[in-house]
Amino acid sequence: MSEHIHPIIDAHIHMDQYTSTEQARMIQDCEKWQVEAFIAVSNDLHSAQETLLLAEKYPQMKPACGFHPEQALPAQEEINQLLAYIDTHHEEFIAIGEVGLPYYSKQKNPSLEVEPYITLLEQMIIRAARYHKPIVLHAIYEDASIVCDLLEKHHVTQAHFHWFKGDEPTIQRMIHNGYYISMTPDVLYEEKIRKLVETYPIDNIMVETDGPWPFENICKGKMTHPWMCHQSIREIAAIKNLPVQNVYERVLQATKGFYRL
Repeated sequence: MSEHIHPIIDAHIHMDQYTSTEQARMIQDCEKWQVEAFIAVSNDLHSAQETLLLAEKYPQMKPACGFHPEQALPAQEEINQLLAYIDTHHEEFIAIGEVGLPYYSKQKNPSLEVEPYITLLEQMIIRAARYHKPIVLHAIYEDASIVCDLLEKHHVTQAHFHWFKGDEPTIQRMIHNGYYISMTPDVLYEEKIRKLVETYPIDNIMVETDGPWPFENICKGKMTHPWMCHQSIREIAAIKNLPVQNVYERVLQATKGFYRL
């Protein structure tokens, strides 16, 4: 990368899904790529436990505890264990997440019963309110309005909709409520994401990889790594017609402010 780089935070990554060798490599690369921190989300109880252990090993890891909705719900006993784990360890987690609704699973299986997912999500939102934690959301298209209803119901304003896609009324509602979004490297090549960047306030935008999820374009065939966030920031600056350094500074400030770093 020829241009000078500035500090970044990867605002959404599944660090526990990388191998230990890959984890160590990314930590070693922090200085080279000026990565100040990783917001390390979790997928379920075991994932949360693993992520917390990683955070104890690597101070750059800022752990979040949640349940990824694009999977079958576990038995109620395990859900209760996860909620109890949050209650016990909330001081060790920086946020509640990743949580949300199963949009893609529902597309594949239209008969999927969504109400239990909404019930679990509301329990997570209640804990975000109770413990004054930011919440990290997987909520896209029509699911986002349901999530906005729940956030408003429980007066949760510190909401981060990661890799968001949605219609204009929902986007405007999110902007009005002061919610944050984050851009993955698909801002380099996905027109709907580029349009979202045009619309959304720069001071409510973060950058993320959602690693180890793979990407196309210049990222094709490469391990998803925070260096890709630098590409995203440059693209955001071009779309917004703002100086690159200004975008670096405002995205970093937005992320630090939101996650209280």
